[in-house]
Amino acid sequence: MAQTFDMVVIGSGPGGYVCAIRGAQLGLKVAVVEREHLGGICLNWGCIPTKALLRSAEVFHLMHRAKEFGLSADKIGYDLPAVVQRSRGVAKQLAGGVGHLLKKNKVTVFMGEATLTAPGKISVKTDKGSEEVTGKSVVLATGARARELPGLEPDGVLVWNYKHALNPPRMPGKLLVIGSGAIGIEFASFFNTLGADTTVVEVMDRVLPVEDAEISALAKKQFVKQGMKIMEKATVKKLDRAPNGKGGGKVTAHIEIGGKTETHDFDTVISAVGIVGNVEGIGLEKLGVKIDRTHVVTDEYCRTGVDGLFAIGDVAGAPWLAHKASHEGVMVAELIAGQHPHPIKPNSIPGCTYCNPQVASVGLTEEKAKEAGYEIKVGRFPFVGNGKAIALGEPEGLVKTVFDAKTGELLGAHMVGAEVTELIQGYVIGRTLETTEAELMETVFPHPTLSEMMHESVLSAYGRTIHF
Repeated sequence: MAQTFDMVVIGSGPGGYVCAIRGAQLGLKVAVVEREHLGGICLNWGCIPTKALLRSAEVFHLMHRAKEFGLSADKIGYDLPAVVQRSRGVAKQLAGGVGHLLKKNKVTVFMGEATLTAPGKISVKTDKGSEEVTGKSVVLATGARARELPGLEPDGVLVWNYKHALNPPRMPGKLLVIGSGAIGIEFASFFNTLGADTTVVEVMDRVLPVEDAEISALAKKQFVKQGMKIMEKATVKKLDRAPNGKGGGKVTAHIEIGGKTETHDFDTVISAVGIVGNVEGIGLEKLGVKIDRTHVVTDEYCRTGVDGLFAIGDVAGAPWLAHKASHEGVMVAELIAGQHPHPIKPNSIPGCTYCNPQVASVGLTEEKAKEAGYEIKVGRFPFVGNGKAIALGEPEGLVKTVFDAKTGELLGAHMVGAEVTELIQGYVIGRTLETTEAELMETVFPHPTLSEMMHESVLSAYGRTIHF
């Protein structure tokens, strides 16, 4: 006999488990179906373990700068398996925490593969057989996986995807990273810092192509200074693989750039060319769910058009961010519970990239604001003008703000430099509160902090900069 729930969530990534917990808080009887790992890709193979790796690289980088700070450090080195082991340990700890939270909130967990057999009816294939589950509402939170292009498919030996790169069988000597979005540039930053000869190929006209052009240019300047080779408006057409039978070998990449094809040899390639939604094998086609380019089509409240069926997170399309998924999970749970939540505003969702230097942004870029027809005021403040940045030994960076000249609305904020992934939230709150330049100017920022640059950037937009 089928077990019946008020809400069944398929997938336990950030959106899925947050949705389940919020639903339980609101008195719903909730179940989660997870086919692989509690916590999904983000906790196990994405956001969290990559940040642990990048932290190790950051400390390694700072150790090499010891002399600048009046310190000494001899025989600086690293143990790659130990670095990876720490990263996996962090991921395991947090994934275990998800299990605890679900249990604490009395959410029923089914470990198995879900198939929608009819509206609200789910067959769960487990190790012990099949189990039938019924949900008055069903939430798809199945996430996404790495996109594989023909000829660039990962093999785990010479060509890696993000999972291989998170648990590398060896340290790359000469590395090619295909794609300079957040995933690609973070892995490039990690391995380059540890000493890999790193080349990044980007098909668009600049690295970090979704960011403000000025911020991308400043980030690129730092990457090149650190020894990376950047190839923009370039396409990897083919990879010739020559494994040596010992877990390594050679890859010859055929790269088209400037109308010509060049060949370059590497010992490792990381493919980071985007993601595709996990929409197969769930029974969506039979239910009439509309899918566009591997992502479920939804309205502003994550409704699929099929009564009682919602889709949240990466499977529902851009922006592909864990915090977007979590917020959608809360919204959907509240909607199912009969509340009246506000829809998500995509332009107020921050994006963060944890390379060195860090990059963070929210809202419209300068270019997009102009394209949208706004008359704008732009403020800039460099890290070199900030006392805390200089004291930290981090004088390279920029805070940039974009305002509507007529209303004072903060249209966008863009940063590159140390700890900007923490700073950006100040502007995110400002946008949520519909703050104008007046409130931001009147806000007292603590001294000495990096956050003072946020104030100065606002002042700059209106010709009132004090410290530069």
